Amino acid sequence: MKKDGLMTVAEAADLIHSGKYLSIGGDEEALRKLPTGNWIGGTIPYFMGAEGGRTTREDVFVHDIEIHGEPPLIRFYKVEGLPKLCRNAPDNGYSLIIIPGFSEIHSSFARNGPNYEDMYLKPLIGWVAGIHLSDLGKISPKVVHGQTGQFSDEMVVVMDVPLPPEKYAQVDIVNLFVQGNGDNITFTETGFSAGECMVNGQPTYLSEYLTSKGIDTRLPLVADYSGAMVNVSIKGIVAEEKRVDFYAPVFPGMTYKIAAPVADYVNAFRDALPKNAIRPAFACNCILNYLYSELEGKKTPGITGPMTFGEIAYQLLNQTLVYLTIEG
Repeated sequence: MKKDGLMTVAEAADLIHSGKYLSIGGDEEALRKLPTGNWIGGTIPYFMGAEGGRTTREDVFVHDIEIHGEPPLIRFYKVEGLPKLCRNAPDNGYSLIIIPGFSEIHSSFARNGPNYEDMYLKPLIGWVAGIHLSDLGKISPKVVHGQTGQFSDEMVVVMDVPLPPEKYAQVDIVNLFVQGNGDNITFTETGFSAGECMVNGQPTYLSEYLTSKGIDTRLPLVADYSGAMVNVSIKGIVAEEKRVDFYAPVFPGMTYKIAAPVADYVNAFRDALPKNAIRPAFACNCILNYLYSELEGKKTPGITGPMTFGEIAYQLLNQTLVYLTIEG
């Protein structure tokens, strides 16, 4: 029987001992208590459980990865190996990836991932590991190769899950943000930070623009990718250096706008989900949605999982929910 959700370390250990393939999120100390086995993991203490949003350093969130034939393959990738990520994926199936936040490999994937061979041809979903916000600057986010027990803050861990011909994996994105009616913002360089930019074709410093306009920096920049809205969340304004830092990179050639506000996250989320019941094989949501929408103790109907420092649905995303279903 498939078992997902928040559980104690002891309950997760029992599942590992049973031989199941699992994806596990939890505080580093909790993850280090787990035995080796067929699992991948990432550090995070924020979750959306069946009973609502919860912060915990003791319990872990487990996704039970259903096996439909051949067993999955688990491996680490270093930065130089990332371009092979999708090429190595199963011809029919999906890849589940966890990336350590704030790392060189996080930056490399964000910048270069859209250009990897076979990207967008094979389903790729996952998340960016994080830490408790009180630990920022003290410890690094990490990922875990459960079969070896090795933790890393420099590599990504991937589980390639093959599927039989009659089944296929479907990746979906729930993004509550759309472009607002404000100014057009463009950039000349790719990066996780920006100094100068163009606003309606006029050069300015983004930091000065955001400050002078009184922009709510909890709202992301939003680009329209042929009808798909992609967010770039604002990490902070460094006024003395005239710099704005982001949680994902901005790209030249794209037009960004400040997002329109979302008044009621929980109801907006409920309205955005498919009307028919879904059983995701995997799902995660963004820590910024958790914080800004005050989801502690509130339920987002139907979908549970870790609240992450970035979501991956092929490319790196911010302030979204992503989920994967097995169809057929």
